[in-house]
Amino acid sequence: MNILVIGGAGYIGSHVVKEFLERGDRVTIYDNLSSGLRENLFANAAFTHGDIHDYPALVQTMRSGFDALIHLAASKAAGESMLQPEKYARNNISGTINILNTASETGIKNIVFSSSAAVYGEPGYLPIDERHPTKPENFYGFTKLEIERLLGWYEKLKGMRYASLRYFNAAGYDIKGEIKGLELNPANLLPIVMEAACGMRPEIQIFGNDYDTPDGTCIRDYIHVSDLAAGHAAALDYIDKSGKSLTVNLGSETGSSVTEVVETARRVTGRSIPARVVGRRAGDPAKLTASSALAREALGWQARYSDMETLIKTSWEVYKAVKK
Repeated sequence: MNILVIGGAGYIGSHVVKEFLERGDRVTIYDNLSSGLRENLFANAAFTHGDIHDYPALVQTMRSGFDALIHLAASKAAGESMLQPEKYARNNISGTINILNTASETGIKNIVFSSSAAVYGEPGYLPIDERHPTKPENFYGFTKLEIERLLGWYEKLKGMRYASLRYFNAAGYDIKGEIKGLELNPANLLPIVMEAACGMRPEIQIFGNDYDTPDGTCIRDYIHVSDLAAGHAAALDYIDKSGKSLTVNLGSETGSSVTEVVETARRVTGRSIPARVVGRRAGDPAKLTASSALAREALGWQARYSDMETLIKTSWEVYKAVKK
């Protein structure tokens, strides 16, 4: 297949590009490099330096005859979205409208979209499945849910087929060690732990240790980025062959607490990783875990590399190069 990956120079995007290249697809990356990195580009993938707000550039790129597009271009920090809703409305919603309109204009019918478990909000039950109510508690989650709704309308009105992939907590690095670009200004726990391990930051903060969990710290579902990449390929095959759209969770179905993450990282890295307990963050549920039963059933997909040991080992292989 001939595939356009929008946001393909980013952390998740580069792993998705690698997955498609390894199975023999032709790939073009479209990225403005605001958070993506040139070092994440592949020699055997075409690259267009462009912005999703540049409608003529999008049209020109999409006229190359793509069978599908993968949409990974979005601002993604939940906390920041509550402080800068204008940025998230523009990048995530307006940017997606441009992508959908140009795809419609140029005849691209298959779209795989990187959504988020943030669309669910506070869990009403665990594990969270796709039938769980969608009540996002931050503006980032709201934008992802609005994009899902847009996709539904473009399916009805324009005949597009889409797969909306609701990620849980993406982590880890390429199993083969070929992707080495560090995330810029990470907001997620595991890269922050890695930055503390290699001396890029003095300590990590643990937001509360009095939750109703075995060790008092929050539990989250971490999914290896290589597993996510495989999920994109499986989802594209599904919508292409079945002619049906799909909304599906991608998670490991297991939970690790903040303390477990830090202790495993200390053991794997051999570094002390200073940690300080501070107050809870507003809106942090005690536990979030996924049901990925639908992904297994519909896509034949399941997490292969998402145990905490592998997540940390693959991350440390990249971060230890800057160890101080």
